[in-house]
Amino acid sequence: MNNRKGLVQQKKKITVWRWMTGSGGLILLLALCGRQSATQWRTAAVEKGDLNVEVTASGIVNPHSLVQVGTQVSGTISRIFVDFNSRVKKGQLIALLDTTFLQAAVEDASATLSKAQAQETLTRRNAERTKNLFDKGLAAQADLDQAAADYEAAKAAISSARAQLDRAKINLAYATIRSPITGVVVNRNIDVGQTVAASFNTPTLFTIADDLTKMQLQASIDEADIGQVRIGQNARFTVDAYPDRSFSGTVTQVRLQPTTVQNVVSYTVMIDVDNPDLALMPGMTANITLAVQQVHDILKVPLAALKFIPPGFQGNTGGRGAWNGRDTASKMASRQPDSTNTRDSTKSFRKRDRTRIFILEDNKPKMVQVKTGLSDGGYVAVEGDIQAGQLVIVGLMNQNNKTTTTQQSPLGGGAPGMPRRF
Repeated sequence: MNNRKGLVQQKKKITVWRWMTGSGGLILLLALCGRQSATQWRTAAVEKGDLNVEVTASGIVNPHSLVQVGTQVSGTISRIFVDFNSRVKKGQLIALLDTTFLQAAVEDASATLSKAQAQETLTRRNAERTKNLFDKGLAAQADLDQAAADYEAAKAAISSARAQLDRAKINLAYATIRSPITGVVVNRNIDVGQTVAASFNTPTLFTIADDLTKMQLQASIDEADIGQVRIGQNARFTVDAYPDRSFSGTVTQVRLQPTTVQNVVSYTVMIDVDNPDLALMPGMTANITLAVQQVHDILKVPLAALKFIPPGFQGNTGGRGAWNGRDTASKMASRQPDSTNTRDSTKSFRKRDRTRIFILEDNKPKMVQVKTGLSDGGYVAVEGDIQAGQLVIVGLMNQNNKTTTTQQSPLGGGAPGMPRRF
């Protein structure tokens, strides 16, 4: 009997322990579920300020005028009067070819001219003599015609010899290389004693830049952005030589000639740049930013605020809607991709597009109708019943503190998560 009572009491203790254990686990589970179901919002403040849309590109810094100085005659370089970085004036002597053969060609052409002149004198006298004999009936008509023809040929030979002499003198003058512009020698391709041949292509002896205090930036703009570029727009750029310094310029020309590289079409844009301290050198690579659109003193919110839809939201993106708070953040996170996968866009929204955002009030989302304006890819200008400093919801926080946002476009059209492009 005592053993039986002991077994009964032991079974009661086990039953009570199991009941307490199960109740405690249930209470703990409910507590955890309640904690997990608490929605955590990721917010950002509505800001007031300026918004700029910019186009980025790369380009090359060059002088306005870069002249390649060559030679029209062949010969050996006998003297060089300038070097790299030498400042030259227009018409200044910068190099000299060996003139031995060129001077000989001048003397030979001069002798040929003298010979032609002597021949012309002889044929002229012969023509006069034949004419007198013909008048007296002592010479035939054929003799008179031959003498006149010889005289005309002699005069033509003089003209040809004189032209050869002029050509020889010009070639001799070409042996003296002079600067065509005032500027700075940026390249020298020859040395004393080097032979240059100008039979087919004119060899380049020097490269001279005009005024290095006035540079020109040649930028390559993608065809998707060229429509926003206008003459007179401001440009900022940096070069690798001065990473902490920003330079500025002005768009002066948008060239119509397209350039296609691997099926990518781009256009050349010329930007004038002042270079008073000569910090910019020819050939430097520039990273350019063009300010194509600007708005001032407007309200702006992160672009993610337009894509966000609260869990359990009932309604369309442009009309009425209600939020069902019973949906949890964990459920939202399981069905929506991370917002970091959303591709940025540097295009601007069409003016006065109507959409909605959600303002956080008393830890609950409140839908507010807004009109969108310009966007720089990170922020978008908005108008509506909102004020600077209010908190706008841009996403949710799940258990692992990973941000999630909806990827549905509030403006309609296009791929999910992207603003509609116009």
